[in-house]
Amino acid sequence: MPFELILQNLFSPAVLCFMLGGLAAMLKSDLRVPPQMLETISMYLLFAIGLKGGFALQSADLTGFAPALAATLALGAITPILAFAAAKSFLRLDRTNAAAVAAHYGSVSAVTFMAALSLAKYQNIPVEGFIYALLVVLEIPGIVIALLLAKRQAGDPNQSIAAVLHEAVTGKSIILLAGGMAVAWLSPAVSHEPLQNVFINPFQGVLVFFLLELGYVAFSRLKEIEQPMPKLMVFGIIVPLAFGMIGLGLGHWAGLSAGGMAILAVMAASASYIAAPAAVGMALPSANPAIYLTLSISITLPFNIGFGIPLYFALAQMLGNG
Repeated sequence: MPFELILQNLFSPAVLCFMLGGLAAMLKSDLRVPPQMLETISMYLLFAIGLKGGFALQSADLTGFAPALAATLALGAITPILAFAAAKSFLRLDRTNAAAVAAHYGSVSAVTFMAALSLAKYQNIPVEGFIYALLVVLEIPGIVIALLLAKRQAGDPNQSIAAVLHEAVTGKSIILLAGGMAVAWLSPAVSHEPLQNVFINPFQGVLVFFLLELGYVAFSRLKEIEQPMPKLMVFGIIVPLAFGMIGLGLGHWAGLSAGGMAILAVMAASASYIAAPAAVGMALPSANPAIYLTLSISITLPFNIGFGIPLYFALAQMLGNG
């Protein structure tokens, strides 16, 4: 039942730590992870996801990978365009800020992805091994298309397509995800145990500690926004729900399992706050971080972790391809 999944997810250690961080922010506590440590934890989690993908790819059945890849690329093209249009028409943002928002909603949140995988593991729901590769694929096109929308409409001659593509592909998060996957995929299986002991076994513990800080950031940023909060709340919830439904539909078309469909829906519904902010900060320096970070971290992230993820799993099980 959807309510049971929501309840189980709300009381999972990951969500409880996220809410603890939010409570600390509301109480004005000094509970903060030092910036350098936070960056190290972010790099650790991204590299660990890449490694998990590489380990899984070595033994995964890739017969259904081609349609899943096509569905993911379609998501990467559709979601930033729709988010850009919604940000301009509903939030009344200028083209630069609309493109910044589109870059975040066209990309993917690795932490939301990890939380979804945690729920799948907790519920013993199988997921295709190549799903990690789809995460890496979805990081890139959404950012590139959103920034190209801004460039094309603004007519900025100083930002070439090559520069935008280079920034998206060579960003730290992409290198860690893709590099970790390549390292695990290409290395012999006998050498995996040390990596498992360092990056895979402690993964859940590091994740909940990371969510503690994200909860603090999410709740503390609410006061920075100047846009009407009700409209932001509507955008930050309705847009992910719509994208999640598109993800479910494309996952069903691609023949993914119920678990695979749910994870693809979660990726489509999530909003980036690691790769996208770095690319937007360089390519669109005039965009207002308070808008896109409040939407992605303070609204969409809590909604997805608390309610979106179990909802997509419940719907995927109803659709189930087997």
